[in-house]
Amino acid sequence: MKPVRYSYAFTSALLAGGAAISLLTGYPAGAQVAQNDRIQMQDRVPISGAPASFADLTEVLQPAVVNISTRQSITIPQAQNPFEGTPFGQFFNQRRGGPQRREATSLGSGFIVSADGYVVTNNHVVSPDARATLEEVTVTLPNGTEYAAELVGTDPSSDLAVLKISRPEPFPFVNFGDSAQARVGDWVIAIGNPFGLGGTVTSGIVSAVQRNTGQGGAYDRYIQTDAAINRGNSGGPLFDMQGNVIGINNAILSPSGGSVGIGLAIPAEDAAPIVRALIAGEEIERGYLGVQIQPVDDDIAEALGIEAGIGELVQGVQPGEAAEGAGLQPGDVVISVDGQDVTPENTLSRIVANIAPGTTVPLTFIRSGERRRVNLTVGRRPSEEELQRQNMFQGNDETTPAPQAPEGGSGLMEDLLGIQAVEITPQIARQLGQPADTDGLAITAVDPNSDAARRGLARGVMILSANGRSVGSVDELEAILRDVQEDGREAVLLRVRTRQGQTQSLPVRFNDD
Repeated sequence: MKPVRYSYAFTSALLAGGAAISLLTGYPAGAQVAQNDRIQMQDRVPISGAPASFADLTEVLQPAVVNISTRQSITIPQAQNPFEGTPFGQFFNQRRGGPQRREATSLGSGFIVSADGYVVTNNHVVSPDARATLEEVTVTLPNGTEYAAELVGTDPSSDLAVLKISRPEPFPFVNFGDSAQARVGDWVIAIGNPFGLGGTVTSGIVSAVQRNTGQGGAYDRYIQTDAAINRGNSGGPLFDMQGNVIGINNAILSPSGGSVGIGLAIPAEDAAPIVRALIAGEEIERGYLGVQIQPVDDDIAEALGIEAGIGELVQGVQPGEAAEGAGLQPGDVVISVDGQDVTPENTLSRIVANIAPGTTVPLTFIRSGERRRVNLTVGRRPSEEELQRQNMFQGNDETTPAPQAPEGGSGLMEDLLGIQAVEITPQIARQLGQPADTDGLAITAVDPNSDAARRGLARGVMILSANGRSVGSVDELEAILRDVQEDGREAVLLRVRTRQGQTQSLPVRFNDD
């Protein structure tokens, strides 16, 4: 699956996310009418079957669809000296200078959902990567009027964001329809900002509903359409023939990166409570079991003697989470939760994510060919950062990508040693094959040009102490490094342990300024 991207300079816009909700405004009741309702009032709804034209529909809806642009600043690290230790090294050092800042922009689409200026778009459109800092967001209406936008809230899990723009008079806005009523073959139109060409309209039909791409997660369920979706359509609306938003254009399946007629939009019904909570300033809470799972394919079903396509196989159980408390084990097949069958269209992740944390629900599973039932209290899903940390050391070092650097730039540890690391939690210790009470830091990335890399330090190696002092946090290690600097020394002695259990002391020299 290729995400739809449109970018200038260093940033890009990945299509994902969606919302469905009619919002109350601060204006008197009846003072504003949604663009969708104007269609009904003007009797502009196309008749059943192939419409003669989408012009009337587009004319009414287009004023509520906006272009979204951002300005970001990116810090470019100081380049490494390829001639270090040679007669030419001094000339490179004279020219390279320190870290530099660059400006980047991104473009996407969005739509206004209330007369007082709330705008729905994708989180990635307005959230820069770890290297960048968001400086400003601009919303441009179809008539070319620009507004500085306030970022009201974001939800990375669903890739949703809500912005706010303001002016004395009300904005044109659109309502949301019931995406659950969408049928394969229904006509739809998409309006957005592909390749920076604002106000572009494409049409097609609903090609599939509840499309699962195999990517996993609570939101891997889409409306598939053959309406052309391209780079820059990110966050734009997918309308039905009544002018209601039934999806948010999200991604494409394409071997080339361009539209080949397989576009994906997140159903509006899935995102309604998320948008509602973001506007209200509420924290987004999702249910969580704490299991690693995979679908039951034909081979698994044959091996276990169960029906294929029903349930999901538990591959692992997180210590201390709801699944462990309920007694679930690797090898169990969960077939229903809270009365809902687990299927490829209604996955375990989706079902559980929509259950409020703290709720006790029945869960049915198969173990050793026997169907069992337990009552389980659903936990609270960790943040995306916490989940990444829990799973960052799964798999082999060579095949599992290192996590991104923390926001806010590099610290003293990275500047001096070329190392990124995190505190070892019980979950990380388990991934590294260590006791749950292991103290220290786990390396997540190493600059290949640093002395640390030359000494053999790599992702997954644990730092236990520095210069004989235990380190249980990044702050503690950086305090030691600061003391070493103040003493005028240029190296530190690290006590480290590999994932194979070998422990040794290694002197690591600081990076050159």
